[in-house]
Formats: sequence, C-alpha cells, structure tokens
Amino acid sequence: MAGLIPEETISKVRENVNIVNVISQYVSLEKKGKDYIGLCPFHEEKTPSFTVNEGKQFFKCFGCGKGGNVFTFLMEKENLTFPESVQKVADFAHIEIGEYGQQKPKYSNILIKINEEAADFYHRVLVSTNAGKPGLEYARERDLSDEILNHFRIGYAPKQNNLLLTYLRGKDYRDEDLLASGLFVQSKSGEMFDRFRDRLMFTLTNEGDYAVGFSGRRLSTDKTEAKYINSPETKVFEKSQVLFHFSEAKKAARSENHLVLYEGYMDVIAAYKAGVKSGIASMGTSLTDQQVYMLKRITKNIIINYDGDDPGVHAEERAVKLFNKAGGFDLGVVVLPEKLDPDEYVQKYGVEKYQEQIKGALTPTDFFLQRLAKKYNLDNDRQKLAYLDEAMQEIAQLSNPVEQDLYLDRIAQQQNVSKDSLKVNLLKYRRQFNAAKQHTGGQILNEAEFQQDNGPAPEYHQDIAIKNDPVQTRLLYLFIHSEHARDYLLQHKFLFPDSDYQKLAELWLNFSETHEKPTVNSFLNFIPEQLQGIIVNAEMADMPQDFSDREICEQIYALDMRQVDKQLNNLMNELQDAKRTMDTDKIMSITQQILQLKRIQGQRGAL
Repeated sequence: MAGLIPEETISKVRENVNIVNVISQYVSLEKKGKDYIGLCPFHEEKTPSFTVNEGKQFFKCFGCGKGGNVFTFLMEKENLTFPESVQKVADFAHIEIGEYGQQKPKYSNILIKINEEAADFYHRVLVSTNAGKPGLEYARERDLSDEILNHFRIGYAPKQNNLLLTYLRGKDYRDEDLLASGLFVQSKSGEMFDRFRDRLMFTLTNEGDYAVGFSGRRLSTDKTEAKYINSPETKVFEKSQVLFHFSEAKKAARSENHLVLYEGYMDVIAAYKAGVKSGIASMGTSLTDQQVYMLKRITKNIIINYDGDDPGVHAEERAVKLFNKAGGFDLGVVVLPEKLDPDEYVQKYGVEKYQEQIKGALTPTDFFLQRLAKKYNLDNDRQKLAYLDEAMQEIAQLSNPVEQDLYLDRIAQQQNVSKDSLKVNLLKYRRQFNAAKQHTGGQILNEAEFQQDNGPAPEYHQDIAIKNDPVQTRLLYLFIHSEHARDYLLQHKFLFPDSDYQKLAELWLNFSETHEKPTVNSFLNFIPEQLQGIIVNAEMADMPQDFSDREICEQIYALDMRQVDKQLNNLMNELQDAKRTMDTDKIMSITQQILQLKRIQGQRGAL
C-alpha cells in the first residue's frame, strides 16, 4: 500500500505534523482534558462525539465509528488514496517528499482531475491569451487585481466553440468522463459542446480546496441568457454541500474569529479586498442544512451580510431562522444602507466604513425588531399595540434573562411605555413558549425523527459493536505494546477467538519483524481498512501500561469462560427440547454435559 513512497519518508511526514493542526482545518476543536473534541465531519450530530488524541496522534468518532491517523482522516474526508494523503500532509507541513511529489498527481478522482485541468485552462486563457481579453477587460472594470484573480482561481471561458473540449481530449480523457464532469453538454445526435462560453469563471472547490465545479458570469449584454450558470450536480459537486471560498475562509476564521456569509461571489471578493478574508457564499441558492452544519464544525460565530435590498433582507430572515433551528450559533446580521450589496458599499464608502459595518453587526433580535418596526405605523396606537405584542413574542424566546431585560428596557424607552406592562405580556408568551417546548420535548421520537435530528444511522454500527470486545482488545493491546506479553501469549499458544483480532496479531508479528522501529501509527497504514477500527479502539481506550502475568491469565480465562457460558446456554435450550419430546437418553446425556460445564464454572469461582 505504501510502496510508492519510501517508508522513511512516510514516517518523516507523519512525525513532523500534528494531527490536531490538520484536523483543525476541518473541525473546530476544543480541548477537554488530554483530548480535543468537536462535531464530526463525517456525519451530522448535535452533541460532539469526534475526539482527537494529540499524544497518540489518532482520531475517533464515537458516534459513527470512523477513526485512524492523520492519513486515514484525509483519505476519508477528501476521498484520497494513501499516497495522495501523504502528499497532502507533506504539503501542509512544507515537507519535500522528492520525486514522488513531482511525478504523481495530487488527486486520483478523475472528475476532480478534469475540473482541476479546466480551472487551470480557464485561468491561463484569462491572464495570458488574446482569447481571454474580453474577460480580462471585464475583470479590470470590476477592479480585480492579479492577486485576486490568482487567489480565487478566476478564469475566462472563451467565445470560441469547444476550446476546452479540444484541450482535454488532447490530454486523452475519455468522452464519458468529460461528460460526467458537467463541463460539457451533449446534443441529441451525441455531439459534445463546451457548457461555458464567454463567461468569467469562478472555480468552486470542496473543503480540501480541489476544484469540483464552476460558476460562469455572463459578459454579454444579452439578458435572454442567465446572468450566472453553474455546473450541474455531479458525483463530486453537490450544491447543498459546497460553499464558495470555504476552504480558504475557514483558515481565516481562526484569526478573525468568525465566518461571514454572503449572497454572491463578487460580495466575497469585495469583502476580501476590504480585509475580510473569512467570507463565503452559497451556490446562488438558499442556505441548506448541510451548509449550516459545515459552518458549525468550524465556528459558532457567524455574520450574515446579504444584499441590502428587500430580497436580500428576506433571505437574511430565512437564514437566521435556519441557524436558530440548528442552535448553538452566535449570530450577527449586517443590513447595509441604501439597499446596497457589499460590493457596491465597498466601492461607494470604502474599506474602513465596511469593516465598521461588520464590527457593528446586529444581534438577530435587533435585526428582527428593526424589521418589525418598519412593518407597522408606530404613530398609530392600534398598530403600535400590534408591534409591541409581536415584539414580546420574539423576546419571550430568548433564553438569556439579561438579554430579555436589555430589549425590554430599549422598547419601553423607544415606545414610551412602562417596562412592567411589557413584562406582563412577556411572561404570558414565555409560559406559552415553554409549554410548547415541553410538549415537543416530551414526545418520543420515532426512527425517522431520530435520524433527522442526529443524521443517518451509521451503516457499520453493528460491526463496531461486535469488533469492540474489551477483553480481546486489552490482550491485543498488550500483544502489540509489550514484548513480554507477546512472548507469554505465544508460549501458551493463545489464539484470539475472533478471526479479525487473530489476523491483526499475525500482521503485527510480521510487521514488527520486518521494520526496524515499528509503531502502531505506522502499522495502521499497512493493514486492511476493515481492521483499522480495532486498532484505533485499542489506542483510544487509554489502556494502562502496567500489567502482570496474572492479568493475562485472567483475561484468557475470561474468554474461556465466555465460551463455556455460550455452550451452557446452547445445552439448556437443547435440554428444554429434549424434555418436550420426553427423550430420556438425550436428557441424561445433556444433563451430564451441563454438570461438567458447571463444575468448570465452579472452579472459576473458587479462583
């Protein structure tokens, strides 16, 4: 598995990177004791069960069961091969891995490879060819510098027919793969054409920063054509699970301490030019639950800054509700004046003013109350009462009493009413809200509701339970970590009852004999994927290092007695059958076997 890269190179890469730093690119981790915990990147969950052990350099999700080392993580998260994961970790740690890094591709997925080739093609056309002049002129009109064009991998799809198709066919890609990439359309006669022509091209990447699709911005004035065209959904591109600039923004989120959600690509770029590096945007559609969960894994601090026009503000309302439904977020909302979008605001008022808008983001309650005030004529008593009633319903949902009190004070002063009178309505709605919440919370979730709240049940859950035998796990741990324990077990000709545990013991024997400095972390890369979970369970269980020969004997005896218990159970069932059929000989035979096994059990109790 690891033959493509020298083992010493793999060890060098693994030993010079901290798994916490790599996984932090995908998950916001919080230190709890000796471990780091966060929300699992492999399945949706409300309570963090994803654990990273810095000392042992392993990760484990106790919700879905996935676990392993730094290479395993990237293989699972980015669908990489083992050599590709080593390359990616080496890039992260700025480690040169020699000829391999120069000769092998960064990715094996053919659709990602095609999209990466297309991204490079579009970018070269834009910045260095005559065919790209229309795109470059438009880019300069929008004040897009070379640094911006490079950072966002912006390109241009030329007007000429099928230049990309010709280019990629020249690299020996199969038509069926090209068609599956989403970059081409096919006529009824079977002829293929470039999907994008005469458009400024925005590269859409996944979490690992690999190109998976594109969005093309129309340059012509022909309004019969769509302003933006996106790649269709493919095996590597699902709009609901992609956010523009996410792979870069999540790095900036550590220093800026938030992510800023925008409506469009140009808004993200305008914010980037204004010094806000943590900007992201959805794919021209409404925010999805999956995208909200992606954000939650990175940070709880989200600022929403959609366009300042009416559709943009309505979209902000929907987004706030979606975040509130998910829970656990600290939201800020920016509504720019004069119905400007972020790009227009930066151009009109400049960088400093825009940064002040971000710093002064409203709370969701402030945002709602401002919107509510515009809905009513507050000079009319009847409408003012309706406004106050609706405002109390909103404030009643706040869990923080200090926050409730703050808004009560503000509304009382603004509307010239007593705070006590507002409190009466507030308490009424608070009781109603709590009663509704209690009623909902008291219901028993059915299976569908459970999966909706906690994500789909892992397909391999049953296997995890079977392959997490505490007794065999302890013996395997000692077999691997202690030469004395290993010799003791081998001398007593011990065999693990479970074939997978036995296979791992045999693999470790071979591995330790053929490697000068064998480690569990390096061993993980040389065993079948279906066996890795057993090793991770053993390493993450925080096993005691100390042991005695007596402990080993007791563990072996426990396994023997487990077999005795199983035999007894089977014999008791057979005895019942024999009694029903009045088979005297069989009753006597089974009874003798049961007595013999019970004597063995008795000897166990006397120890």
